[in-house]
Amino acid sequence: MTVKSPWEPPAVVSFDEVLKVNDEVTAKADAPIDISEDIFRIHELAMDWDIGVVRYAPRDKSRIPTGPDGKKVGIFLLHGGVSDFKSVQRIAKLLPEKFGIPVATMTFPGRFYFLDPNRDWPGDVENTDGSARTPLWTKETKITKDQYTTVHDTSKREDYGTLVSLSAKEGTEFYHRMAAWPVAFEQAVIESARRQFPAGEYSIYIHGHSTGGPFAMMASQRVPNIAGLLGWGSSPFGWMYPIVSGDDWSFPFNQLRLRTWRDSARYMYEGMKNQDIGLPMLIELTFERWESAKKRPNFKAEDFIHKNSTQALEAAARAAANRLKLSHQDTAALVQRYLGFTRELSGPGVKPVPNFLSIHGINDDTVTLKRCERSLPLFANLNPAPKVRAISLGAGVHSWGWSDDQLPQGIVPPVAKLWHDAIINGFFL
Repeated sequence: MTVKSPWEPPAVVSFDEVLKVNDEVTAKADAPIDISEDIFRIHELAMDWDIGVVRYAPRDKSRIPTGPDGKKVGIFLLHGGVSDFKSVQRIAKLLPEKFGIPVATMTFPGRFYFLDPNRDWPGDVENTDGSARTPLWTKETKITKDQYTTVHDTSKREDYGTLVSLSAKEGTEFYHRMAAWPVAFEQAVIESARRQFPAGEYSIYIHGHSTGGPFAMMASQRVPNIAGLLGWGSSPFGWMYPIVSGDDWSFPFNQLRLRTWRDSARYMYEGMKNQDIGLPMLIELTFERWESAKKRPNFKAEDFIHKNSTQALEAAARAAANRLKLSHQDTAALVQRYLGFTRELSGPGVKPVPNFLSIHGINDDTVTLKRCERSLPLFANLNPAPKVRAISLGAGVHSWGWSDDQLPQGIVPPVAKLWHDAIINGFFL
């Protein structure tokens, strides 16, 4: 039997409507919630990986809503390419407080700072002795500066400033980790979803912000009870990126890109370019923001999946296979597995890509509404094709953390309301 959804999202939500929805949500009473951590270890490609998940749940479990499919509703959040779970903390708390929906936030492998109870990264991303911040793939992992060289790339300076990367030396722990982490990421999402939202009890609605988008897409077919894709400034499948952006990234898999004060400047400018603010003030605000921002991971290994660098994906798979001394047949299978991380799964018996609700802030210059619109025919060509709807929100930049005087919690309340209404009213059926 085919069920027709009675609910369709608005194509545009004006600023006045955003304010109205914001007031409606914030007026709802805050119910008590419990926040807890789930830290566990997985073993993939002959390496250990420590994974950090933070769960936000209503204290009164009877408040957890049941969706139209008869299952409890759970939301799984993946952050973007700069940060960790703290970048989505605001919406992770609001959803159980206002709507009773439990939330699990998984930090990308290597980015959860296990060594500090506040989960804040110490120091700066770049150090005066030539060392730099590197991933913490397990509590014990330590990447030393003799394992990499520093690369300065000005090829995209007009948009990004100078790109600073750490190039892992072949044969080092750093090199092998950079080759193997995609499999760890895949399995971390699967295991996190299983632990937090068991199949048969929950339907999961997954969100990946920005860089997290392609990984949410990847997970949507690999986790059996993911029922829908929730967007806010979310990139689509990796293979779609060069098509919708017109940009081509082909960095080697062993280059870890550092996110420096230059990224703070880029995002700061996004929200202020139309305001009457002079350059000196903008510079001051950038470095004020960086003092707080540098507590987040601020490194990125995920470009070659996010942006579909197939050459780097194959090279990473072959490097992992070489370390494991795999046969030619098993190496070829691992290469295909890696290449599959940027694409939808297809064929008989494969779970279809779920429906996707994509929301974009009006001042988002990073993952724009136009990019989303260019992806619509690409999604339409999938077999079977998911239902994809785009919403232009009359407020907001790329970051979840944006706010102003009229919207002290930014776009979090209206986005949460749109997500809730889409789930409860059957958009994802």
